[in-house]
Amino acid sequence: MDDVVIVGAGPVGLFLAGDLGLAGCSVVVLEREPEPGSPWRADPIGMRGLSTASVEAFYRRGMLHSLATASGADEDLGGDPRSAGHFGGMVLDPADIDLAALPFRLPTPAAQGMLTSLEAVESVLAERAVKVGVEIRRGVTVDDLAQDEEGVVVRAGEREYAARWVVGCDGGRSAVRKLAGFDFVGTEPQLTGYVMLAEVADPEKLNPFFNLTPTGMYVRMRAEGHLGVMDFDGAAFDRSQPLTRDHLQSVLRRVSGTDVTLTDVRLASSFTDRAMRATTYRRGRVLLAGDAAHIHSPLGGQGLNTGLGDAANLGWKLAATVRGHAPDGLLDTYEGERRPIAARVLDWSRAQVAVMRPDPYAQALQGFVRDLLGTRDGTTYAFERTSGASIRYDLGGEHPLVGRNAPDFHLDDGTRLGDLLPEGRGVLLDFSGDQALRCSATGWEGRIRYAAGTARNNLGLEAVLVRPDGFVAWAGAAFPEAFEPAASRWFGNPVA
Repeated sequence: MDDVVIVGAGPVGLFLAGDLGLAGCSVVVLEREPEPGSPWRADPIGMRGLSTASVEAFYRRGMLHSLATASGADEDLGGDPRSAGHFGGMVLDPADIDLAALPFRLPTPAAQGMLTSLEAVESVLAERAVKVGVEIRRGVTVDDLAQDEEGVVVRAGEREYAARWVVGCDGGRSAVRKLAGFDFVGTEPQLTGYVMLAEVADPEKLNPFFNLTPTGMYVRMRAEGHLGVMDFDGAAFDRSQPLTRDHLQSVLRRVSGTDVTLTDVRLASSFTDRAMRATTYRRGRVLLAGDAAHIHSPLGGQGLNTGLGDAANLGWKLAATVRGHAPDGLLDTYEGERRPIAARVLDWSRAQVAVMRPDPYAQALQGFVRDLLGTRDGTTYAFERTSGASIRYDLGGEHPLVGRNAPDFHLDDGTRLGDLLPEGRGVLLDFSGDQALRCSATGWEGRIRYAAGTARNNLGLEAVLVRPDGFVAWAGAAFPEAFEPAASRWFGNPVA
């Protein structure tokens, strides 16, 4: 029996698998697709935007260089953001972001987001997963699941896979979610969206980038023939219907208000703005992450980033549970922390759909929102939401840094916080060098990495305890009696 079976070898499943393997868990990943590569995951149609928080997750696991190389991106992602995304098709000006207003920000090599492809992300994550002992089995379709108090058995055809835990990372139509009986609730769609790679006879008739129109929105991407269309048809298009050239051309003409001509369509798919999430992320020994736990429209590019956040949050908690040193209730904090984040993302998606609707009320609201987003405060707020800077878990603690993504503290010897996290352990940064705190920390050796030294900017703190996912568990004065309760809460009892 393996420790964990993960269903789905997309970015979420592979990131989770790598963190579990890093902690010494035996992990098998089951993937329906027989091969890792496809045109849908490659440039240009597979391009995605990673948020600052997602880039930081790769940085903290020592994968930023590999990801930048695979993506053909500049590895130095420090400095000011080069793009700020959009809200409902209204493009944000990165020059209007007030970085000084972001909470507890320090310079970091991962300050910006990154444009990459699913193919690049998955290749980097798969390489790490295999390196730490994860087995990836492709061409495996899960069709049944049964669990008891001891474990879970997943069946795929004539083959059975037994594990102590199963995690469904198998997308919006998750087989794991359905087979395990999770409820999936939310709001029904209002639009049909299309993405295509086509040959256009007269591309000059389409304006570049995001274009809001009286009937919806169309997007002309940078790559030739890469188009997106959102049609407020009440989500009437049935996915069982073929995506013909005539249909796509008709929708594009109606939404764009042009007589543009498509001469050929090489790839095309449809989607809706249905916004749903699971009522719980855990049933017994089965958990959900990524699109299996929550779906919404791709507006704002939050799906992949939210899923990677799920994986980073769950991995170390599930590993501690498997290894037997998790404190009571640790695994339950996964749902408690991540489900509210999904709720905010779903509302962010709904809000964008609301201002895009082709009716006079939405058009009036759109003008109001456009004015707000044209201000420095408005752009900064939107960037906080989409970059992950606004995330704060309710972890208790008096210091306002607790529960936030940790700043990349830079010690005077050149060490950064990000350099201390690739092993997947927590980190205690002691800026005071207090001997008593050092001695106290030795009780959690193997789970917490201790590092001491003066910092170029310690934000007025003497010590900070950072969880393996990069979030601050405790911050304050360097007293063992203050540190120890936080360490026990997140890392279990000290080693005798």
